[in-house]
Amino acid sequence: MTDYIKLIDAETWAFIERTNSYYPPDTIDYTIVQQREIYDRMCREFFAGYPEGVAVETSAIATPTHDIPIRIYRSPLQAGVTVLYVHGGGFILGGLDSHDDVCAELCSRTGYEVVSVDYRLAPEHLHPAAFDDAMSAFEWAAANRDHPIVLCGDSAGGNLCAAVSHATRGHSKRPVGQVLIYPGLGGNRSKGSYVKHAEAPMLTVRDLEFYKHIRTGGQDRSGDATLAPLADTDFSNLPETVLITAECDPLSSDGETYRDLIITAGGHATWFEEPGLVHGYLRARHTVGRARTSFTRIVGAVTALG
Repeated sequence: MTDYIKLIDAETWAFIERTNSYYPPDTIDYTIVQQREIYDRMCREFFAGYPEGVAVETSAIATPTHDIPIRIYRSPLQAGVTVLYVHGGGFILGGLDSHDDVCAELCSRTGYEVVSVDYRLAPEHLHPAAFDDAMSAFEWAAANRDHPIVLCGDSAGGNLCAAVSHATRGHSKRPVGQVLIYPGLGGNRSKGSYVKHAEAPMLTVRDLEFYKHIRTGGQDRSGDATLAPLADTDFSNLPETVLITAECDPLSSDGETYRDLIITAGGHATWFEEPGLVHGYLRARHTVGRARTSFTRIVGAVTALG
């Protein structure tokens, strides 16, 4: 058994307890509607407001079948880079409001335009709906912006960013970089952090199985790189990649594995494992020293790639 009492500091435990008070560990046993209500309420409780000077506009990208809501954040600095932000939430939770303050702070601290994507959620929309929407958002940004595009996403959003990077390698305006925050990339569940941290606070392997099952409608999609980027057979020509994972998270090994595959294929990738942190720590960036440091690392990575 992993000794989380030693690994996790008091500030982080306070964050875990606060999260659990809004979002109990057994939330996956509720209906999807209830899970969304619980998650949205939790996000509101953690909402940190907007930094000064960030202008925000909610809009939509029209596709032949539906509109994809987006929220655009602009800074007075008007630096010529667009960050496409894809939110986490297990492919069933979240939207423009759940990561609203994160995107506003990312915009303020980098000076870059940030575009948050409200992709379709499961189970109403099974895979590849979320991936298709992330791709449509990238195509829209590539067509409407003359400057570099950086992909950034957390958890499920990190998965979608990586899938877009793999799918756009032949694109004339492919992303210049990607920053993946505790992403789930479809790694081997019989080893590494999947075993060591199977029962981690905030995210367990049981949770991961639930999300995967909901996203695919229970279908076996093994080998589908748009679902699990680590299932790809080619890791060459990917954009420069920065992976930032939490030590106490079953998904951490995915960051290490993905970095190694990109480097082996001749690409550039860096992996940071944040000691003693847990999945979802972005919401702790104002209350937990380690999470604050990591958010600064994320901001620095996005800035450098742009």
